[in-house]
Amino acid sequence: MNDQPYQVPKAMAVFEEEIKKSVFITYLARTSSIDEAKAFVAEIKTKHSDARHNCWGFVAGRPEDSMKWGFSDDGEPSGTAGKPILAQLSGSGIGEITAVVTRYSGGIKLGTGGLVRAYGGGVQQALKLIETEEKRITDTVILHCDYNLVSLVETLLHQFEGQQVAADYSDRVIMTVELEKRVISEFKTALINKSGAKIEFPTQ
Repeated sequence: MNDQPYQVPKAMAVFEEEIKKSVFITYLARTSSIDEAKAFVAEIKTKHSDARHNCWGFVAGRPEDSMKWGFSDDGEPSGTAGKPILAQLSGSGIGEITAVVTRYSGGIKLGTGGLVRAYGGGVQQALKLIETEEKRITDTVILHCDYNLVSLVETLLHQFEGQQVAADYSDRVIMTVELEKRVISEFKTALINKSGAKIEFPTQ
């Protein structure tokens, strides 16, 4: 499992253009799972139920996780819509993103090359409009410490950009904290070293 952060869309983006009397409307949205991706596709298909084609592609997880990719030509000639859409998404380095390109045909045939350029190009333009934010891969850690070590935990938690999720103050303090997965080992080592091994991490 890759613990490195990656970029995800902050908000939906829409790009519309007319090519040889066909209108192409590209929608991009954040979808954090395959189910969410399919729900977004269904939403746009319902919105444009009068359109001849609603072609789509999605990257429903990390940008490089091809197990969570999907696409459809939705009636266009095979390979002319879904694959160009997915190629733009997978090449963008953005994760958790779905594109739906709605086409209202104007009666002029574009040919296979024209379709590939139209669907891929629409997504390429829409990607220029989208704002992204970093998604950090986090996990929780439970630790036990004496009261006099709480300030040490809080100081290191701040240094490692983590946050306290819960705390139970009884004989000792039982604290649940959340940090990026990639720094947890370093965080634990720092706590053990600075506390003289007086902070414990029960097996989770």
